[in-house]
Amino acid sequence: MPSARSRQVAALLLCGAIGAGSLTGCETTQEKAAAQRAESARILKARAKRQARRKNHKQKADGTKVPAYGGKSSRRQQRGKG
Repeated sequence: MPSARSRQVAALLLCGAIGAGSLTGCETTQEKAAAQRAESARILKARAKRQARRKNHKQKADGTKVPAYGGKSSRRQQRGKG
């Protein structure tokens, strides 16, 4: 029959193994969280880049937003010259 001392040692080893397993689980969770933060940062950076491209595409080279034809259709321009 096992002695009380060997039962205590066995219980201590079992608790140690469970504790080590839970610490490993926390580390994995932290790694997952870090990976998710990195992915979020990458997505936000790509989004900002796309928005900047769209914004730059809409503006003219001189920075004005006024159409080159002065806001009049070609028919209205011809009538004015008439």
